[in-house]
Amino acid sequence: MSPRAFLVRGLLAGLLAGVVTFLVAYAVGEPQVGAAIALEESAGADGHSHSHGEGGEEAPEVSRANQSTWGLLTGTLAIGVALGGILALVAAAALGRMGRLPPGQSTALVTLIGFVAFALVPFLKYPATPPAVGSGDTIGLRTSVYFGYLLVSVVAAALATYGAVRLRERVGTYGVVVGGALAYLAVVVVAGRLFVTVNEVGDFPADTLWSFRLASLITLATMWGVLGVALTGLVGRLYAQEQAVAERKALAASL
Repeated sequence: MSPRAFLVRGLLAGLLAGVVTFLVAYAVGEPQVGAAIALEESAGADGHSHSHGEGGEEAPEVSRANQSTWGLLTGTLAIGVALGGILALVAAAALGRMGRLPPGQSTALVTLIGFVAFALVPFLKYPATPPAVGSGDTIGLRTSVYFGYLLVSVVAAALATYGAVRLRERVGTYGVVVGGALAYLAVVVVAGRLFVTVNEVGDFPADTLWSFRLASLITLATMWGVLGVALTGLVGRLYAQEQAVAERKALAASL
């Protein structure tokens, strides 16, 4: 099972994940984005002057209809394909290094670890915010702390997994799973306390903010869930095919 075979299946899984995520984001997320934009416009919310062209006319912008359809589809497809390719290469690198797990199971485990470390935990520390929330003056700081915390989470997960694999023979599967999870949690909790807290919600309606963040989390989980299920299935099928070919060759050689 070559990295190329993993990569091809990762790209296909990512394409499927991108399409499904678009459907979910359009149905669940876009209404919340629209509600936040409506609040921003009705209150003149952001307090920033809009861009204008010559003669005082507003510079042309991409319409909301295009943003919520073709723009959203393009974004989910690009993210899905890129994420699928990266995840597939990581799964290929982890093959045979995670105990005796077969390729399908090791791919599923890599996906689960990736979702928790790369998506879920950073989201819990720095959740998504609607367009009307946040100051433009702090966008650099907010971006930096988010990616900094994401890096800490991913490195902690990688080290915890590596340590668990190395200690499995001596401690046992149950012990390394519990120990690895506790070690990872300790690092991200301490880092979460040390990293700056961003609170720029202001008087934005709490129910709208909660609905937006819940929709964002559902969309995020959809992307990773579909990607993980599809890639695990494709890798498991490839492994079964290669095993069948190997068995037929062994049978033919024994005759």
